Amino acid sequence: MTDVPALLAKLAPTAPVDFAAFGAVEEVKLSRIQTLAAGFLGRNWVTIPHVTHHDDVDVTHCEAMRAEWNARTPESKLTILSPLIRALVASLRAFPRFNASLKEGGDTLVLKKYFNIGVAVESPVGLLVPVVTGCDSKSLTEIAASIAALAAKARGKGLSMAEMSGSSISVSSLGHLGGTGFTPIINAPDVAILGVTAVREIACKAKDGGIAWRKMLPVSLSYDHRVINGADAARFVRHLAGELQSATLFD
Repeated sequence: MTDVPALLAKLAPTAPVDFAAFGAVEEVKLSRIQTLAAGFLGRNWVTIPHVTHHDDVDVTHCEAMRAEWNARTPESKLTILSPLIRALVASLRAFPRFNASLKEGGDTLVLKKYFNIGVAVESPVGLLVPVVTGCDSKSLTEIAASIAALAAKARGKGLSMAEMSGSSISVSSLGHLGGTGFTPIINAPDVAILGVTAVREIACKAKDGGIAWRKMLPVSLSYDHRVINGADAARFVRHLAGELQSATLFD
């Protein structure tokens, strides 16, 4: 395992700055959660060799099925997050090294047989990552209900540490805000995290040579390069794309 204090000791110190010398300022204390998260994120960024693979995933069929689902069952409408989590579970089955953690010492990989997905949630006190457990045995509506319940607890300061532990991989979605890609920081001890932004329509060449408009989901997969290589990251995303086009995704 990386010796964090020794590593940080080699970095140049941050020089103190008197910002008030340049104009009016205001100091605002970070919340306890923000301070803790900052420490964890800083540690993860420094100690894990991150690489981020960006791609566009065709979700035209998925979005059509989701629209049909929502029209048929308006009492249990789904966002794209529920089918995305189901597709992630199938992809983790196909690529077990993504559902793993590197043990202390760095020479043993723990392959997980469970499928628990962390979902980043913005809360008044900072970013939290509650974990939806048993996603391989939950229906789409059960996944959606679990996300909603955990997100409500996160925003109401009711999440326990147990509810933020035991993830296989995490998802960070900025789809409601926009964007075309970003570099999510791995939620250790996971070895990967999937970032998604807003679905957008792109003009593509149709089979008849004309133009076809397709709905594309930008994805950003950050992975621990000690465990996962670039080729497998690309294959993982392509497999995820195939799962999101599966005819049985909404069964």
